[in-house]
Amino acid sequence: MRGAHLLHLTLLVSIAHGIGLEDKKGPLGNLVLDVPEATPVPFPIYQFTSTEEAETYHVSGETEGKISISSDGWLFLEQPLEWSHDKNHHLDIEARSADGETVDGPYSVVLQVVDVNNNHPVFSESQYSGHVREHSPAGVPFLQVSATDADDPNTLNAQLRFSIVNQIPNPGNGFYFGIDPDSGDIFITEEGAEFLRARPSVTYSRGEVRGSPDVLKKKFEDYCIPRNNIPLENNPFYTCIERAERREVNLLQDPDYALVVRAEDLGGGAPNALSSTTRVNIAIVQNLWVSPGSITIRENLEGEYPMYLTTVHANDPTALYKLVQKERLSFPFTISVDGKIYVTAPLDREEKEMYTLVVLAEDEQGVELEKPMEIHVQVDDVNDNHPVCDEAVFEVQENEPIGNQIGVLRAYDSDKEGTLNSFLGYTLLRQKPTKPFDRMFTIDQANGEIKLANKNLQRKEVSQYELTFNVTDGVYTTECKAIIKVIDINNEIPVFEKKEYGTHSVPELAEVGTTLLTIKATDADDPGTGSSRVEYHITAGDQHNLLAIEVDENTGEGRVYIARPLDYELQSIFSLQIDARNPEPLIEGVEYNENATTFVVIQLLDVDEPPVFEVETLNVNVPENITVGTVIMTAEAKDPEGKTIKFKMEGDEHNWLELDADSGELKTKAALDRETVEQISLIIIAYETEGDKQEAEMLVDIQLLDVNDNHPKLQKTQGFICVQDMTPLTLTAVDKDADPYGEPFTFSINRKSPNFEIKPIDGTSAQLILKKKPSSDLNATVPINIKDNAGMGITQKFDVRICNCTKLGYCYIEPGAHSWKLGMSGTIGILAGTFGFISKTDSLKSLIRLKRSKLRKCFFFFFSSSSVPDHCHLPNQEEGSAEISNFWRG
Repeated sequence: MRGAHLLHLTLLVSIAHGIGLEDKKGPLGNLVLDVPEATPVPFPIYQFTSTEEAETYHVSGETEGKISISSDGWLFLEQPLEWSHDKNHHLDIEARSADGETVDGPYSVVLQVVDVNNNHPVFSESQYSGHVREHSPAGVPFLQVSATDADDPNTLNAQLRFSIVNQIPNPGNGFYFGIDPDSGDIFITEEGAEFLRARPSVTYSRGEVRGSPDVLKKKFEDYCIPRNNIPLENNPFYTCIERAERREVNLLQDPDYALVVRAEDLGGGAPNALSSTTRVNIAIVQNLWVSPGSITIRENLEGEYPMYLTTVHANDPTALYKLVQKERLSFPFTISVDGKIYVTAPLDREEKEMYTLVVLAEDEQGVELEKPMEIHVQVDDVNDNHPVCDEAVFEVQENEPIGNQIGVLRAYDSDKEGTLNSFLGYTLLRQKPTKPFDRMFTIDQANGEIKLANKNLQRKEVSQYELTFNVTDGVYTTECKAIIKVIDINNEIPVFEKKEYGTHSVPELAEVGTTLLTIKATDADDPGTGSSRVEYHITAGDQHNLLAIEVDENTGEGRVYIARPLDYELQSIFSLQIDARNPEPLIEGVEYNENATTFVVIQLLDVDEPPVFEVETLNVNVPENITVGTVIMTAEAKDPEGKTIKFKMEGDEHNWLELDADSGELKTKAALDRETVEQISLIIIAYETEGDKQEAEMLVDIQLLDVNDNHPKLQKTQGFICVQDMTPLTLTAVDKDADPYGEPFTFSINRKSPNFEIKPIDGTSAQLILKKKPSSDLNATVPINIKDNAGMGITQKFDVRICNCTKLGYCYIEPGAHSWKLGMSGTIGILAGTFGFISKTDSLKSLIRLKRSKLRKCFFFFFSSSSVPDHCHLPNQEEGSAEISNFWRG
């Protein structure tokens, strides 16, 4: 009956949710199933079928008494499941026969509880309260609300967004406050920054205690004049202010604004989202720290100074005020202890048009109580400057048409530009001389433009005019002068002295700047004017612009010279056409003709030139392990006359390279080695095989690039350790390679050693440390692996003698232990040489007697030891007596 009931329920639920039964059936096996939390029960999960003949099914594991399975394999919930973080139900399901034996399974089935959106957001507080000052900037947070959601934080079920539902009061249906939908930060909107105002309250000055009865009485007496003898305590005006100033404002009861804030899950805006609301109470606090705005003061204002400008008020009545200037100019402003700002002297707009005052409000320790406030002081202009004129010199041609502009009289006024104070008017006062007429010129009253008013200008009669003008700004007047020079009209063309200048020869290798010839044309116009000045232009025959002409301003001659290197093979003959022209245009009806043109031929003389390399220097980078026979570079050169050239080289000191004399190919003929030389500097010579056999050289620098072809090597491969002090041995290695294939090195022992260890000292050295004393003297070979910075290295043997040492710090070895001895002749030779050298002075003889104990020990080493200590070596002639002295002193 239970199975039938469950099947009936399954049908109903499946139909209701549009789920087919086939979607919830499958063979018995390992499976992971998703189950929504808080489902109605009984809730069918999945129907298992077995390939074996099963009479019933069994479930075990984390059922918590909520999960069952029917005899026909339906896994279902008897109680709803609840989601929690990382919570899963691990079950074992098996099929059984009629007698209860397992015929299939067990199989592992995991139920994953899927979160559903069934939790409302919860605010951290039932109500929030906050303060914000009026005139605060828009967008700056002053309060934050927060909320949490118990649903799965990794899903939209717990993703919250905040919004303001209502604002009370709401004048004009515009919100004065906004909220960040993600963080819950509440801020003032642009509209709120403009319209939010605090309730009226009493303003306190420095030294006045807020809410003090004495202070309030004084303020009441200052602002109100009682008409009746009513005690202040009975005055309703006074008692109202007293209560307002002395009470603790309870925002929950009397806020200026109340906001209704909503938190909504599913990321906000979803039709099935869950939400909660809270109330935010906001008080608007009076903000006295408000800029008075830009201040305007007239320049050079007469009156008593310091002169009052404005007053600033900090919100803290104990604030100390300070003025700071942004510029390094004079600063004629000051501020009093109560925030009154004064200007200390008259201002000059022409010196500075606007001042920026930075007002600071600080406590007694210099800590800022308010953000710095900027106040701009604009200086108004008055007309207190005279017009000033520039020096004016103009030119006018004799045949200038009436009404043409001659020039503009430049004048300016230091008063404010664009105002009547700097607007200038121009009037012509007089003209000198007055020939042929008085008023030969006019001037525009508004812009100072000077024009020609009459014709008949004659340079021969009057070469220049002096005009005097009156320039005024309406208050001040200045006289200005202008010189008008009459210039000759260009009615003559330049004429060459010769029609042709013949043929001139020059070697092709002549230096740049060499003069080839001089030419001259004359002009009959008035000397010293643009009409008579002659310019020379090469208009044909020099298509490569190798030649140029320089004009001598004193003589008018033109010097034809070489401007760029000549090349016989490029152009051997220059058939030049040279035109003479004036910088001033010719008058109408006059044209340049053949008299203003001349001709000259420049013929180059061919010179046998040396070969020319494409480049004079060449830098080549080559890896040191390049294959022998590889071409490094090819020298390229050509002979200007087309002669056959060959190549040779100098500077291959190591005989590593060979140069093909015909092709110029440079290749290796032996292995290169950067450790021998880092750079090879060659001179490759190109030479002609005929004629003068001229040569040219090219410098080639070959930089050998390092490769890692050397491994670090120990500088010493043996040493000894005295068991008395166990002093570590210092191992030092060298590598001929350069960075990054050189140091720092890595030292290690190939296999773990119970007796030795290595500790690094620096990039090239390490310490070999004996960890424990041996019971007797012994010899040991330690395998030291040394790798360079690139990881290349080999294992090297280091021989260590561990021994009991003499007082001098060297191993003591019995004579019989050595495989060799000096012969008698050798011994006698060493002794004779030593004593003969030392006995040169009496002082050294006495020194020998003092040091004979050491001498005996050294003799022992000479006869019996395989290695003589450094302090026992015999100095040679070059080392001199100083080393002998050091030897005995040590």
